[in-house]
Amino acid sequence: MADADGMVQGGSLPPGIFRVAPFAGETTASLICRTASRYGMEAKALRSCWQWRNYPPGHDGGGARADAEVLLNAAGRQLLAGLCGVEEDVLARALPSWGQEDSKLSAGKNGVPAAAWRTGGAVAGPVAFGCRLCAARRTGTAVRVVRYAPRWERACVRHGRWLLDADANQPLEHLDLRGLPEVVAAQRRWAGVARRAARAGAEPERVFALAHAVVARWWEQALHWEQETIWPRRLHQVAGGNAGDDLERWRIVGRDAVVFPEVVTVADALLDPAMAQLAWADSGAGQPRALPADGMFCRRLGERVGRPWLGPLAATDYGGPLTSWMGSVIRLRRGAGGPPGYDNDPWWLRQEHQSTTMAGQLRVLGKEKKAPGSGRMWRAAVPAEQRALITRAIESAEEQLLQLRGAQTGPTADVARQLLRSLRHSAGLIENAWKRTALAAVNAGMPLEEVAQWADMSPDALMNMLTAGQEDDG
Repeated sequence: MADADGMVQGGSLPPGIFRVAPFAGETTASLICRTASRYGMEAKALRSCWQWRNYPPGHDGGGARADAEVLLNAAGRQLLAGLCGVEEDVLARALPSWGQEDSKLSAGKNGVPAAAWRTGGAVAGPVAFGCRLCAARRTGTAVRVVRYAPRWERACVRHGRWLLDADANQPLEHLDLRGLPEVVAAQRRWAGVARRAARAGAEPERVFALAHAVVARWWEQALHWEQETIWPRRLHQVAGGNAGDDLERWRIVGRDAVVFPEVVTVADALLDPAMAQLAWADSGAGQPRALPADGMFCRRLGERVGRPWLGPLAATDYGGPLTSWMGSVIRLRRGAGGPPGYDNDPWWLRQEHQSTTMAGQLRVLGKEKKAPGSGRMWRAAVPAEQRALITRAIESAEEQLLQLRGAQTGPTADVARQLLRSLRHSAGLIENAWKRTALAAVNAGMPLEEVAQWADMSPDALMNMLTAGQEDDG
């Protein structure tokens, strides 16, 4: 009978010829592949020894998922242990998915080795590639290893590599960190931060998740920060020297490695009672007040991450994970947090604040590039520097319009003239912003007809306007 892989069951491979020891945290699917390689077989051929209950997961656009995982029934686990020449209790300690079953497996015949496919993230958490150099050092062969690994365990200190998520449909397994010793140093520092979190009664993984969300939000805003020089340097480094025309993709693939030192620093800062005291003082302590833009907490946080200018930007980023953390700390100090729950839990990370994964961002990027005429396509086509200029033009217009909401005093005629001048200025800023947007989209290769439709103009009128604008700029 054919299995779901299209292979014939009943392989007659003698068990225990070779010993294939598991790596800590390895996926069962990865161990099966390495075992097949050790026996000189295709993985598909070895998998025919099990009766499969479903088909392997794949990516939306086709292709096998590197983070595919396998669950085995008791007979299936016994078979794999025999093929590996490793005791089952050793495999149980090493493989997070070992021993997990589901209804598809329990419904099978007793004594028949059976298996079911899953995605690793749904079984035991984030899945990443292992370091092939570490695998070669241990096994003598630079084979691919896939293992469960949280973000704080992604730097291979020995070989200077950042190990990437295995759930994304992209070819890279690692990024080169040999020119970025601060990232490797952050990996070493995290162990101390985790111990500090445990002593404070906080779960280290929740502390890390919150810090990562804070820094990932900064990462999205950093394109507009003229003072930011650290992250661009690191990003070009992990991209092989220059991200070039593929900047948007590299910003997705390289984000976690590039921002890792700041994530560890922010986690350490949020655990510091002295920092909590600064947030309390900024809130007015016993005399509540709105958090100021020049507050001591955000100023000190900016200094700790090596960016003294960051304080006001972080302080005025309302509605993000950092201000949520500050609010929880302040409510606890005031005794106004109510019963235990997320509202007074500083380490509670709201779903809307969770940072998007590399796989999710790459899927969005791919859809943007494949969707001509969509309102978001220009983001994928227009260089990041151009988008930053456009965003600043829009923000200037918004600032001007907000100023009109202030109180106006004086004679009626003077007030009217002042309002009209401000409105004309705001209208000019808005027109400048949308002209920049249209020009950038056309220069990036979007069809003129599609941009004209978006601008509610004829293609000829749009071209004349853009040409005149370029002449005026010159």
